[in-house]
Amino acid sequence: MEFPTRGKTVISVFILPLILGAGCLAPLQAQETDVAGDVEDGTAALFYPRLPEPPRIQYLTSFSVARDIKAQKQKTGWLAKFVLGEENPEDMQGPEKPYGVALHDGEIHVVDTRGGGYAIFDVPDKDYRFVYGSGASAMTKPINMTIDEDGMKYITDTVKERVFVFDGNDKYIKAYGLQEAFQPTDVRALGERVYVSDLAGHRIVIFDKNSGALLGSFGDKGAPEEVLFQPTNITIGADQHLYVSDTNNFRIQQYTLDGKYVRSYGAGIGTGPGNFARPKGIDVDRNGRLYVVDAAFENVQIFNREGRLLLFFGEKAANHEGGFDLPTDIAIDYGSAAYFQQYADPAFHLEYVILVANQFGRSKVSVFGFGQYQGMSYPEDE
Repeated sequence: MEFPTRGKTVISVFILPLILGAGCLAPLQAQETDVAGDVEDGTAALFYPRLPEPPRIQYLTSFSVARDIKAQKQKTGWLAKFVLGEENPEDMQGPEKPYGVALHDGEIHVVDTRGGGYAIFDVPDKDYRFVYGSGASAMTKPINMTIDEDGMKYITDTVKERVFVFDGNDKYIKAYGLQEAFQPTDVRALGERVYVSDLAGHRIVIFDKNSGALLGSFGDKGAPEEVLFQPTNITIGADQHLYVSDTNNFRIQQYTLDGKYVRSYGAGIGTGPGNFARPKGIDVDRNGRLYVVDAAFENVQIFNREGRLLLFFGEKAANHEGGFDLPTDIAIDYGSAAYFQQYADPAFHLEYVILVANQFGRSKVSVFGFGQYQGMSYPEDE
């Protein structure tokens, strides 16, 4: 929806009458507002929920090829070079079919399932590079990745049946694996443990971070509400619990780090709010809000700690530049918010950044910001 406000343009979308911390509200009609919509590049701002409700999430920008980040070093001239055929072909390189995405110190890492490595969009330095493995670190079908606080990078490969480890300078360190069949799809490292979702084994596998020894596994035994069926993505919340995208059970599972079942999220398979059709990427913010990517719905649903749906955002790619096209993974990052404030509406102050990877479309990585709009009153978050 698009409407004028004092000579500026605002695009805002509200797709569920539930907003963060505000309970249940009746659907709102579009109306004039004093909220400005122009951002630095002159495009309109896209907010969730829609105005005049206080917006919580803004679509900021997207990255697909090297040019998307390199062009920001010199904002004039690149378009003319492209039209005249003078642009460097390397500037059109980018991840072909992304799945996993991670953000660390302003650098967006995108795992390319077809490229045998991961792409890096360096926002602070406005640069791009691609990291390939070689020899013992050669990757065939990398899927997901996570980055430790110290910059160590862990990448799962479903064909090689390994979890590869690179340091902060992208130097290969080691790999984790099993003697038995093993199909790692996602990974998280915490303390002296590395947690890996095993698609083929329908379980979570725990490795010792230093030795690579198998410490145990869980999720493949127990009551029906506890057992996983083809888990894809995982994350660890601030509550020190592990959250698992139990894709073919159409739910999100919460466990302690020792594998004790806590609860499930989602109302089962379906097309309504709170249901899942193909849950994939998940992440949890510091307030315990759970973000879930659904590849079939092509949106992100947000739940509170009790499993109540608060909001969902995102649209199909054909609708606008920030749309999703087979989204797969999501990453929340607080430490890089300052680097992305430049993309936000001048009065919208970011608290954290949300990345969503898309396997297809013109926005391979869609970037959103969670925050508050200056001068607007917000109910206390749940």
